[in-house]
Amino acid sequence: MTAKPTDPEAPVFVTRPALPPLDELLPLLQQIWQNRIVTNGGPMLQQFEAALADYIDCPHISIVANATLGLMLALRHAGVTGEVITTPFSFVATSHAALWNGARPVFVDIDPATLNIDPAAIERALTPATQAILAVHCFGRACDLDAIESIARPRGIRVIYDAAHAFGVTTPHRNLLAAGDLSVLSFHGTKVFNTFEGGAIVSASRADKLAIDRLVNYGIVEEGVVETTGFNAKMSEFGAALGLVQLRHVAGYIAARAALDTRYRELLDGIPGVSPLPLPPGQAANYYAFPILLDRDFPLTRDQLQQHLRSHGIMARRYFHPALSELPMYRQFAPQDPQALRHSRDTCNRILVLPLYHDLAMQDVARIARLIRTA
Repeated sequence: MTAKPTDPEAPVFVTRPALPPLDELLPLLQQIWQNRIVTNGGPMLQQFEAALADYIDCPHISIVANATLGLMLALRHAGVTGEVITTPFSFVATSHAALWNGARPVFVDIDPATLNIDPAAIERALTPATQAILAVHCFGRACDLDAIESIARPRGIRVIYDAAHAFGVTTPHRNLLAAGDLSVLSFHGTKVFNTFEGGAIVSASRADKLAIDRLVNYGIVEEGVVETTGFNAKMSEFGAALGLVQLRHVAGYIAARAALDTRYRELLDGIPGVSPLPLPPGQAANYYAFPILLDRDFPLTRDQLQQHLRSHGIMARRYFHPALSELPMYRQFAPQDPQALRHSRDTCNRILVLPLYHDLAMQDVARIARLIRTA
């Protein structure tokens, strides 16, 4: 996919949703119009669920309206109401899902090399009240699966992965999305694969999937029979139709992102104080985002560079900022030791995510790199 040249003065946003070709989408919409089934697990959603399960090689998946609901349902299904060890370097949906379930988030530090939750920090935070580990594959980089699960399994601790960034990521020896007890995907418009809004929960067994499917639909088993307290987390038939078409093109989206990632790295190479986050060794990446980290050798602070880029129409983001543990509703859960989350806080103050989406023009990548180099 080749991006069209852009107006050199036009704003460039951090992301832009990939839209499916209308000529492929319209026949599916005609089917919806003809059968007049628009929700409640209709034929389009059933087709999408089957196609997605095949694509990601995970047979037990439940489609949901968005990934935040997916995280909430995953924790609910796992029966987690105690302590949940998680990362402060994430989007608020991760910790909000725990709090909404009445669980207590326990924030531990990240590995500064990967920006993922540090297994050694997890081990130090364990208490008799620990019920789950909620780990994030940050920017699509796989967590240390073996280390996390070796901590959790002997103790009967549930492992739930926030895989919102990880669609299309593979590792040599394991299916990333099949790891742990449950994984939650996001199909939000900002993601590599999107249905505008949506997500999925990957379960370890058919029994888990069926139980989650009930939670997705209020806890209803059949007409007049409600067995548990669920809520409405259903995806519409329209979202499912989008997903079916997008699956045909997601490999092309990832390939286009890969080329842009390569070009960024070429153009930013050698700029003192600017370090693009390295690609994860041994993984097939999905190029979800392009984060850079600034150090003291760069003449501007991160916030100054962000403002410099924005003054030229480049809407780079501080992603993530601030650390979740610094938000008002989470300060009570932050560790007393100010050094306990030092890598998370340091990263939140140094990271800047540059624009990256499948039809970003190469000339815009060159313009962004030039603005950074001459800052």
